[in-house]
Amino acid sequence: MNAYLQLFDEIAPQLPGSHRPLMQFARGAALARFSAEGFPSPREEEWRYTNISPIEKKLFKPAPAVAAATELNGAVDELLERFVLADTDRVVLVNGHFSAALSKLDDIPEPLFVESVGHLLHTDPERVESLINHNLDRDAHGLIGYNGAFFNDGVLIDVPAGHRVDRPLQILHIATRPDCAMVSRNLIRLGENSHLQLVECYLGPEGVGYLTAAVTEAAVGEQARLDYYRIQQESDKAYHFNGLYVRQDTGARFNHHNIDFGGLLARAETHTELGEDAECKLTGLFLGRGRQHVDNHTLIQHRAPHGTSSENYRGVLADRARGVFQGRIVVHPKAQKTQADMSNRNLLLSDDAEVDTKPQLEILADDVKCSHGVTVGQLDAESVFYLQSRGVDEESARNMLTFAFANEMVEKIELPGLKDLVQDQLLDRFPQSGIRRDWL
Repeated sequence: MNAYLQLFDEIAPQLPGSHRPLMQFARGAALARFSAEGFPSPREEEWRYTNISPIEKKLFKPAPAVAAATELNGAVDELLERFVLADTDRVVLVNGHFSAALSKLDDIPEPLFVESVGHLLHTDPERVESLINHNLDRDAHGLIGYNGAFFNDGVLIDVPAGHRVDRPLQILHIATRPDCAMVSRNLIRLGENSHLQLVECYLGPEGVGYLTAAVTEAAVGEQARLDYYRIQQESDKAYHFNGLYVRQDTGARFNHHNIDFGGLLARAETHTELGEDAECKLTGLFLGRGRQHVDNHTLIQHRAPHGTSSENYRGVLADRARGVFQGRIVVHPKAQKTQADMSNRNLLLSDDAEVDTKPQLEILADDVKCSHGVTVGQLDAESVFYLQSRGVDEESARNMLTFAFANEMVEKIELPGLKDLVQDQLLDRFPQSGIRRDWL
């Protein structure tokens, strides 16, 4: 902990916005929270299943901007070739810094605004200051404090009222440096009756250990719609934290698809607050193998009447992997006529795999319809036998059933190119000897 505080003293003058009194105050407040609380620990109820002490024991340092700009190596090219979607505009950050050489923003349709947060803190800091720290919880934990103190870049997206963006926007965070900290803050604002499709990918080459600590704040205006896809395919030695904090105004729609395939230890938080007649849909799929630890934490707060939310997460764990799902729905006293449902289903492929699931409903209104359901189990023996009776060998039968279980969530992705990409990753993740890509 002390090493990180000393590191901040060393790099603070180089952090973007250091010349601005408001940013100095914001970073100082975030550092004070981080200093007081430290990194979260299993002693905290919201982190009881996830131990991130290895992050504290090893000092991860942000990469200098110049170093990040020069490290456009073969690993970056290979990841871009695999994950860049056709017919999209894109922003690429390498080791936590915006890369103009790899980004593709020339065809961004006006009046959509997309720019590097680090760049704006030098050229138009008021724009960043008008959005930052508006959606975070007052009792935010130490990792968010760490992000607020150390972030050095990110993406600011501003969609004006009435503007519907035709092409999806893709953000790719790519790590190449061992022991690097990629600390980013993304800021998103959708004006009234606007629409944006956003695909965010976190990537790294296998065998490289580093830390990703990313926070995104999104404000979705009245009758606006945000479709947000997040793909986490980090290195097998990476530590990953991602927090997405959303505020939905009256009639706003928020659809989120969260795919966790990579990382040694990964935690994803998705929190949203719904205004009157707002709607959110959260869909998640997490896969773990080896000794991976994948933690998904969601919080949906209905604060006004006539809100609707649905949440559907699935996990597949093999070997000695561990999965965590903590989902919480809060219906506040004024949120009458709320409809909310939550489902979490988990498939264990070995006796050593483990999942901890904790669904919660906190209902403080009396005219609501809310439900939740959880299942944890192994493949159904009768289903395996049925396929074997049709001439399929046992291994292929198990693989086919596993793929079908996970692919139900992938089928909910509405972007065809992204759906194909995720299915390819799914086929690569576990041996699928009985499945051919052209069947899908």
